[in-house]
Amino acid sequence: MHPLDNIIWNALTTRQTEFAESFGQARRFMPEVTALGGFREPTPKGYESMAGLVGSKGTVALFLDEPYQKRVGWEFIVGAPLLQMVCENGRTPQPSQTDPEPQLVQLGEADSPDMIELTALTKPGPFGKRTHELGTYLGIRHEGTLVAMAGERMKVPGWTEVSAVCTHPEHTGHGYARILMAEVMRRIRNRGETPFLHVREDNVRAIELYRRLGFSQRLRAHFAVLRKD
Repeated sequence: MHPLDNIIWNALTTRQTEFAESFGQARRFMPEVTALGGFREPTPKGYESMAGLVGSKGTVALFLDEPYQKRVGWEFIVGAPLLQMVCENGRTPQPSQTDPEPQLVQLGEADSPDMIELTALTKPGPFGKRTHELGTYLGIRHEGTLVAMAGERMKVPGWTEVSAVCTHPEHTGHGYARILMAEVMRRIRNRGETPFLHVREDNVRAIELYRRLGFSQRLRAHFAVLRKD
């Protein structure tokens, strides 16, 4: 199995065990960190374990190889096809020759409310009050307001995910996503690791940016948010 297959399970059983809650054949990130969870295999036993983990009315966000099929005891909330992309060529975007590069700030616990506000507006994926603890998160502020950010989420041996790439809709067009991703990717490579990411298949604009940064599609998956009855 490739390290990026069944990525949530692999992250929670290798480099990110300190963030894991487990029950039987299922694991999830602590809910205050992120809603993501996974199981060894998407079998009845796997779903039974996940039910024991999240409890009645609990929710979990899964990455599945196939579209979610209705199961007794679970309510489908939302989902979408997802692309997993990797950047193995080491390409580094060149700075703009016309616009000055904005100042990047490292984000931490004190910035968590601003990060949650920005991700709630732009919806790059599940983001909690402790997501920033998963890795380095960088941001750009304009007159004190956090207007763009990107950081690291899931990690497995040799690989780190670029995540939460988002820009406030009133501050697009400045290349902030490219600038932030370039620095996050540089730091990942400096550790001898390879960047990867996940993106909704219908997010054409983001996919075009990621391809310009050197990412290519590795596989197609399916995102599903489920609630236990």
